[in-house]
Amino acid sequence: MPLPSPKWFPCPSTSLVQYPRNSSLFLCKYSNFFQNKEKTQSWNSLKFIRGKKLLKDLTTWGIGGPCYYFVEVFDQTHLLSAIRYCHMHSIPYIIIGKGSNCLFDDLGFDGCVILNRIESLERIEHGVFRVGSGFRFNHLGVLTCNEGFTGLEFAGGIPGTVGGAVYMNAGANGQETANTIESIDIVTTEGKFQTLNRVDLSFGYRTSPFQSMKDLAAIIAVTFRLQGSKSAKKRQQEFLKRRRMTQPVQERSAGSVFRNPSSLGVSAAELIDKAGLKGCSIGGAMVSHIHANFFVNTGGASSQDMLNLIALVKDKVDRKFGIELEEEILYFHPYCNDMN
Repeated sequence: MPLPSPKWFPCPSTSLVQYPRNSSLFLCKYSNFFQNKEKTQSWNSLKFIRGKKLLKDLTTWGIGGPCYYFVEVFDQTHLLSAIRYCHMHSIPYIIIGKGSNCLFDDLGFDGCVILNRIESLERIEHGVFRVGSGFRFNHLGVLTCNEGFTGLEFAGGIPGTVGGAVYMNAGANGQETANTIESIDIVTTEGKFQTLNRVDLSFGYRTSPFQSMKDLAAIIAVTFRLQGSKSAKKRQQEFLKRRRMTQPVQERSAGSVFRNPSSLGVSAAELIDKAGLKGCSIGGAMVSHIHANFFVNTGGASSQDMLNLIALVKDKVDRKFGIELEEEILYFHPYCNDMN
């Protein structure tokens, strides 16, 4: 028996906050799409769970309501099956890893959340690693440095998955993900597998071609080529020590909220700090006292709290410096029926 397609409900618009650019332009206040009794459905070795999984349990911010469907995938065959099923039944879907760098709404998500658990790792040759997109990026950074390879020292302090790091071109300490990539395996919305060579792809500061690739369904695996280094492990330990001193690692955050302004020679954190916003809070959302570009959930923060704080900080910085900050975090609207 196939899963039923989700029902869509008309929603009133609101202008309570200025939403991140990557979000929809409206927020629905009320919904009844989770009133149906919880069900579990199996299909092609996949177990879909409806109405039970809370997205706050899947994110580093600890914010987010229930999703209409939830499924875990452990290999590319399962991932492709989940995507195909969503397309067959017109179910919006999103793929997440460790839940950093993203904000879900308290209403949840009226679609399918696919949890990427593709955590394979292959040593192809000396210094060449093919890694599943669901593999923890910080674990990869530690592993490669321990084995005497340079290039991913910065990764030891970055939460999230390999797929997420590639998608956002994560970086720190003068290093970035794109510099170590040899090739990337993807699956398209038509269900075709492709291997893309790094030389054919254009990356930028916290940007990748995948952010605008219309036929991308998912990143499956990434092949990294690293160089040998006797000092990589020591450098990584220095990076991690500095991170513990300068970032709120013991608090619930999602990483950097804003991108650093390009070509201005000043970071988003400096601008927020100089605007006097460290410690500024709305509800349970607060600008970190330790790092101004990290917003923390002090306990019970709602998605509205976090969105309002983001809007407030953007407004204050723009008024004081004439600089419009751009969000690095991704906000997922509960009714993203135009995402796929």
